[in-house]
Amino acid sequence: MLKVDALDLHYGQSQILYDISFEAPRGEITALMGNNGVGKTSLLKAIAGRHAASSGTISIGDDTWQKIPAVIAARAGIAYVPQGREVFPMMSVLENLQTGFACLPKAEHEVPDTVFDLFPVLRDMQARRGGDLSGGQQQQLAIARALIMRPRVLLLDEPTEGIQPNVIEQIGDALRQLRADRQMAIVLVEQNADFAYALGDHFIILERGRVRRRSAKSDYSKEALIQDLAL
Repeated sequence: MLKVDALDLHYGQSQILYDISFEAPRGEITALMGNNGVGKTSLLKAIAGRHAASSGTISIGDDTWQKIPAVIAARAGIAYVPQGREVFPMMSVLENLQTGFACLPKAEHEVPDTVFDLFPVLRDMQARRGGDLSGGQQQQLAIARALIMRPRVLLLDEPTEGIQPNVIEQIGDALRQLRADRQMAIVLVEQNADFAYALGDHFIILERGRVRRRSAKSDYSKEALIQDLAL
């Protein structure tokens, strides 16, 4: 579903990403991992159109772009859940969810029950302000808002960061259900090796802006992942 080919990214005169290539299949979770500062968030932002790649291409199905603006990425079905969540604090939970309507035709402006099935806590909090939610609840809201877009590609940046263990488990269960539905490719940036290995089908390890390893889970042990992250 998602293919990144020979992508380079610069910030001013500094090159951040070098010749990044990988595929993220529909119905599977691709874990994008590496130590802090290796370019994981920058790569997600390039795919989502928040940063303009210097070269290379991004493809979804039969559609390919060299530089994909954020609005085109969203309309093409790329949903990005950023680190920090970016929930609107003064808007209600329902209003936050409704911001996901922006790229949908008017006939599809409704919050599907499946979103509340994945994150039941939000059903009873629709009138509560986003800023009054706990960190874990805000993370669930941010993912739910992305799902409103009916994405073909879901990009998640550190969804377990600062989240209590029971909510991490709930988020993991939701991602397993989304994978089982086989409607989207999921790219997961994650520092929690236990969480990532439990969920990941494929692993991309970045080092200094380059891909150092590509492995399917069947060829990659948890111990090898932890060793790669320790280097």
